Amino acid sequence: MSLFENREITIATKHGKERCLAPLLESALNLRCTVPHQFDSDVFGSFCGSVQRKRDPLTTARMKCVGAMALTGTDMAIASEGSFGPHPESFFGAVDDEIVLLVDRKNGLEIVGRAISAETNFSGMTVRSESELLDFANSALFPSHGLMIRRLKDHPIDLHKGLTDNKTLLNHCRRLLRLYGEAYVETDMRAMLNPSRMKVIAMAAKDLIKRALSNCPECNTPGFGITDTRPGLPCELCGFPTKSISSLIYSCRKCGHRDEIKSQNRKTEDPQYCDNCNP
Repeated sequence: MSLFENREITIATKHGKERCLAPLLESALNLRCTVPHQFDSDVFGSFCGSVQRKRDPLTTARMKCVGAMALTGTDMAIASEGSFGPHPESFFGAVDDEIVLLVDRKNGLEIVGRAISAETNFSGMTVRSESELLDFANSALFPSHGLMIRRLKDHPIDLHKGLTDNKTLLNHCRRLLRLYGEAYVETDMRAMLNPSRMKVIAMAAKDLIKRALSNCPECNTPGFGITDTRPGLPCELCGFPTKSISSLIYSCRKCGHRDEIKSQNRKTEDPQYCDNCNP
């Protein structure tokens, strides 16, 4: 019998993440999902910057789970934490990096899922006219995706969140332009106002579920999955080890068992990525 069969799990959110998490958890792991409506995830950090996130994403997700379990008295919780920043391989665009963590206090178990996607509207800019505002709003997928507007970037004064209709957005912009001559508009990255982000959270949850359904060959604990990679894929031309992934490291967080599995996708790397052939 599964460790998760017919157990209650608390979804630690105040931003509607249960809309994507609950159906996946209930269908794949047969869990009973609940949401503590009095849970305030913003105390761990908010996208508007009024509360700075003080810890790394995984630790923050763990703190959310612990807080939600303390609030509800359950012994299992799940939380997600997102980070947004420049694309690692491009000077343009951004990526959404989502971590989903399941904490099972009864079995002393943590399972992590992760997804990274360039399919995000994360952006912001200073505007000095209504036309600039409307151009930004259109590029940011407004109104299906919410916006925030304030006096200055990274400043809490005169902040208006959760804007999803043109009239309200324009009214706030006009007032800010009249008072200050400019305003800073940005995407509202809270999950319930950002369908693009919700999709990436679902991707991370599916990765978590895949791990939850994979048991360690040594101790049979769920969560056996990829935790590291090893470079060294040989160059097709000279055989020199490159920086490309040669094998995947699977490990168990419970007993520490590790398996190294050679990459099945490719046996060699293109010479253009070889430091010997293309220094």
